[in-house]
Amino acid sequence: MVVYSFYIFDRHAECIYKRRWLPRPTSTVGKSRSDTVSGAPPANLGQTVRSTDDDSKLVFGTVFSLRNMVRKLGGDDDNFLSFTTSQYKLHYYETPTNTKFVMLTDLKSPSMRIALQQIYINLFVEYVVKNPLSPAEHPGGVGVNNELFEESLEQFVVRAF
Repeated sequence: MVVYSFYIFDRHAECIYKRRWLPRPTSTVGKSRSDTVSGAPPANLGQTVRSTDDDSKLVFGTVFSLRNMVRKLGGDDDNFLSFTTSQYKLHYYETPTNTKFVMLTDLKSPSMRIALQQIYINLFVEYVVKNPLSPAEHPGGVGVNNELFEESLEQFVVRAF
């Protein structure tokens, strides 16, 4: 299983953390060295290059729309957990404080709800929420800037997946 990206949104719909992982190349046969070493994933034909801010806004808009649609169709007791496209699978977890965790993975991955919950409880709460130097609110998009959280998240993703 491959994790492509991870986002955290606060209760004000601001992206306070984003991290992208490039998929590991499976084979270098038929590819030039520059294709496998470059820092960006290969772009699809006809797709324009977007900034990471645009990506986070699109991800939040998608999650917000799908979550509202699920609640309108199924009632307040139904929850939006994930959805799948032809390219990726989006996993969603919302905390009681309306902090939203979103992870994009490959299509073969099982439900990541428990993993997102573990990231929230074991990493985010421990290294960000309980940190007296970390702001409680993130006005203007000031995000999570905590080395322990970032290193622990990296280890969690690499070790678990």
